This record gives sequence, structure tokens and C-alpha cells, in this order.
Amino acid sequence: MAFTGNFTCNVFKTGLINGDFDFGVGTSDVYKIALYTNTATLNQNTAAYTTDGEVVAAGYTAGGNVLTPTVGGPDGTAFISFANTVWSGAFTARGALIYKDSGAAVCVLDFGADKVSTTTFQVQFPPASVSSAIIRIS
Repeated sequence: MAFTGNFTCNVFKTGLINGDFDFGVGTSDVYKIALYTNTATLNQNTAAYTTDGEVVAAGYTAGGNVLTPTVGGPDGTAFISFANTVWSGAFTARGALIYKDSGAAVCVLDFGADKVSTTTFQVQFPPASVSSAIIRIS
């Protein structure tokens, strides 16, 4: 089944209220990004990391890369962003899942079309600000 858009996962929304996610400096929580082909079925109901539809290729390790978060919250809008991340290899990805290393899903990213790499695959995140960060809560 094809990707159908970008989603903040329901388990993440509930987990924020329950205190299950910590993006702050010095946290022991680890966040990762996994890449997926267009066969993946990821949406707002995705509860955890899955290998179903994940990219399988030289240069890509199942589970993806560790992310480095940036958080902020001036002027009544809290935000979370991440440093860009890179893989070395030739493969195709249609989207991604950001998740807590223990498994809980944070958000689904739809790249809008298959993205093809011949040597380096990079996910570029928007600037860490209240108007453009990947996750914003106001």
C-alpha cells in the first residue's frame, strides 16, 4: 500500500501527555529514523517501528540512523527538530518513520515520491524554529 501523507502518530500524541517521550538535553531516550519503500503501510495509527516495507540495501542498516534532536519553545509554540542524517549506498526510499528506539512511533514522513540514491541518501530536516520545525505544538 502506498504512502498517503505525513502523520504525527497517535501513540506519540498520547505518549506526550503521559510523559513517555523526552527530547531534552541529557535524556537517555534515543530517537531513530528508518527508511521505507512504497510497499510500507504507515499512517497516524502506526504504533511502533516495523520492518515491513523497510528499505533493504547495501549501505542501509535495518532500524535506520540515530537522530540528534533540537527542542525549543519560545512564544508559546514548542518545537522538535533533528539534525540531517545520511546513509552511504544506492537505494530507493518513499518515506520514513521517526521512532523512539524502544519502538514507539513519533511521526511518518512521506517524501511525496520515490527518492533514489546512487551514492548518498540524505534526509534534510527543516530549520529548528517555531515556524518550520518538523514537529510543532502550539
